[in-house]
Amino acid sequence: MKILLYPPLSIHELGHRDNQEDSIAQWDNRLFALCDGMGGHEKGEVASQTVCQAIGEWYQNRAIHPLGKPQVEDALAYAYAQLDKKDDGALKKMGTTLTLLYIGIEGAVAAHMGDSRIYHIRPAEGLLYQSRDHSLAFDLYQAGEISYEEMLNYGQKNVITRAMTPGEDNRMRPDIIHITDIQSDDYFYMCSDGMLERMSNDELVALLSSDASDEEKRQQLISATANNQDNHSAWLIHIEDVVNEEGDEQLVNEEPNARCNAVNIIPQSVSEPDDDVVIVKEAPKKQSLFQRIKKLIPFTKNK
Repeated sequence: MKILLYPPLSIHELGHRDNQEDSIAQWDNRLFALCDGMGGHEKGEVASQTVCQAIGEWYQNRAIHPLGKPQVEDALAYAYAQLDKKDDGALKKMGTTLTLLYIGIEGAVAAHMGDSRIYHIRPAEGLLYQSRDHSLAFDLYQAGEISYEEMLNYGQKNVITRAMTPGEDNRMRPDIIHITDIQSDDYFYMCSDGMLERMSNDELVALLSSDASDEEKRQQLISATANNQDNHSAWLIHIEDVVNEEGDEQLVNEEPNARCNAVNIIPQSVSEPDDDVVIVKEAPKKQSLFQRIKKLIPFTKNK
């Protein structure tokens, strides 16, 4: 498939923080990265910048197209190696979340680790994909300890269970998904958790489904997050057109049923019953065999 993009737009705001621990980058309008660092002043930004830069180095040195899951894993292995070189041996290690999106002739490959997110939104249909947070709140929800509503408002939402950190024997691995159901006017939205402090999924979908221009939508996102406490960064990637080619039908779309698609864990609200089962009237009383035969055979009165 041939995918045409409108010019991708970025957001990179400091928020009410002293330093910027988010890092964003893109290469050739094909590969997009966003990382949210952690580990205290300076350490978080070192981790996020190191990973973003390393992914760019790997991509530019190899010039491999298209990228698939093995290539993404190779790129992250290289990024881990570069992150190891920055390890200062501190007990509290620096680290970073990761979102990575590649768009090519075989569709999109999305990878994530932590609570920075990737969304796939189709204005005509709504939310198709939201990367599932690797967080304590989600783990408690999965274990049945808290409800879905409690997960959304959990007091320790910043506690994540997966991130890229240096000097570890057992590397954390990302969730990687292949998306081939891509249509014109779709949006891919990548963001750090700071973008989501005061914005729900419904509000995000409504904003991106409006008739405003992409730049106007970018400004609305910035305005909606102006008072957020955390650093907040995003990539807004708008699909202009998709030209299908021979062989595209053989590509596997993993999006609808993927375990890492948080859309699949959103509880369905109680809805009205389907109209294929309808109560029309009170059930008739049972008739005797004689009564049923009488309806079928005409009787003549005696003269």
